Amino acid sequence: MPASQTSVECASVGDDIIKEDIIQTEMEESGNGLEQVIPKPESIRDMSPEELQRLETRMVRKVDMVIMPIMGVLYLLNYVDRSALASAKVYGIMTDLNMTTNDFASAISILFAGYIPFQIPSNLLMSKISRPGFYICAAATVWGVVSGCTGAVQSYHGLLAVRVLLGATEAVFFPGVIYLMSAWYTKKELGKRLGALFIFQSIGSAFGGFIAAACLTLDGRYGIAGWRWLFIVEGATTVGCGLVSAMFMPEYPHKARLLKPIERDYAVWRLEMEAGAGEANDEITVWKGFKMAFSDPKIWALVWCMGMSQAMGSTGNFFPTLVQTLGYNKNITLLLTAPPYVVAAIASWGAAYISDHMNIILPIFLVSLGLAVLAYVICLATLTLGARYFAMMLMPSVIACPQAMLFKTLNIHMARPYPKRAAGVAMINAIGGISNVWASYLYYDGPHYYAAFACTIGCAVSFLVTLVVYTWHVRRLNRLLGGTPEEQRRAMKHGVTQQQIDLGWRFLGF
Repeated sequence: MPASQTSVECASVGDDIIKEDIIQTEMEESGNGLEQVIPKPESIRDMSPEELQRLETRMVRKVDMVIMPIMGVLYLLNYVDRSALASAKVYGIMTDLNMTTNDFASAISILFAGYIPFQIPSNLLMSKISRPGFYICAAATVWGVVSGCTGAVQSYHGLLAVRVLLGATEAVFFPGVIYLMSAWYTKKELGKRLGALFIFQSIGSAFGGFIAAACLTLDGRYGIAGWRWLFIVEGATTVGCGLVSAMFMPEYPHKARLLKPIERDYAVWRLEMEAGAGEANDEITVWKGFKMAFSDPKIWALVWCMGMSQAMGSTGNFFPTLVQTLGYNKNITLLLTAPPYVVAAIASWGAAYISDHMNIILPIFLVSLGLAVLAYVICLATLTLGARYFAMMLMPSVIACPQAMLFKTLNIHMARPYPKRAAGVAMINAIGGISNVWASYLYYDGPHYYAAFACTIGCAVSFLVTLVVYTWHVRRLNRLLGGTPEEQRRAMKHGVTQQQIDLGWRFLGF
């Protein structure tokens, strides 16, 4: 790195404490330091590093106490609602609605006909509205209503209609949450929070089996089938939580009511420092942000990786069916779906913790994909109970960990401008999610499911190859950023700004 540049390091989080170590060289001597690029707000200008550290600790913990429980519970309910159809299959929805195996696959995949097209416009809208937190909670309330209505369908076509509507209402939530979290947390904090979010996902999937087993004991109560009770109970719970969450969910840092004015100033400034761009520089229209994301090859590489990961994760839509091949009765089958997701919760937290503290992303991808290939090969090769359940114990973990790292990669490599990041998050989740449509039709040749597991192995390998190319690309850009002014101008063609170059910004984690 030339002497005229500045590098910014963020040390590891510890107990949510971020210690900024700003190293300045000749820029400091010439009066062009970091604070002249992005000046400190007046309220914190005279504070010592120790005072700033205490302020940051207090502010981050305060945010954690509000944002993470709300987002986590809603994400948990999101996955409980999603897993309900797979559980309902075990308890007779196909018989009651006269569905074939192919019909059930269509009911799974058609959700994405609503889910995929609405994510990008929703996130672009979120980048411009003043109350994204309320918007997310309102969407959760609506999807709870729609999910509950699934319990009232009387035909296969009615189920398809409700599933499309459910996908459209759920489209707001996940990319919106990722976007809003990245507006609050630094790259050193974000990985652990994303890991926590995926822990809630795993808990939701795990408890989905327990909740399903409990709700299905109501079978016949008031003349209502057990699988209908499942949707009614879970939908009503989501509606209640969505309404309560709307009263407490914070918005952007600069207008958050839970923070004091000085905390708001610091929350905004530290993110501007890290991203190498201030909020005032984000005078980018929604349409321009979308075009910037659409033309960035790095985002398309991550979209492809997400597509491969979603195809691998299609096992989750049929997990009770896969577990049923072990030969147990319906209740035991549903209960056996829980432990793999408990393992996934632990793995997600461990991966996020390691990523934040060691500032790494690539090794977590590599370990996860290696274990994914192992799990799918075992299921492809044998029906032995012990070996197959061991492989099933790995499956949720090898999906959750890479997906969390994909979103972390996007948010630290493309932090600014906001509309581009919002579009990128939605593109990854929406376009990558198309894999769920065709992957739903692979689970037809049980108990071996040769087509499904052979395809998931291929997807894991394709994911790995794409990662190798992405790693080469960002390392090349880092070399350009540390090179001559001409090389730095070449790097700017790939989305890096002059302000980021002045701050010594780099693509980290690879």
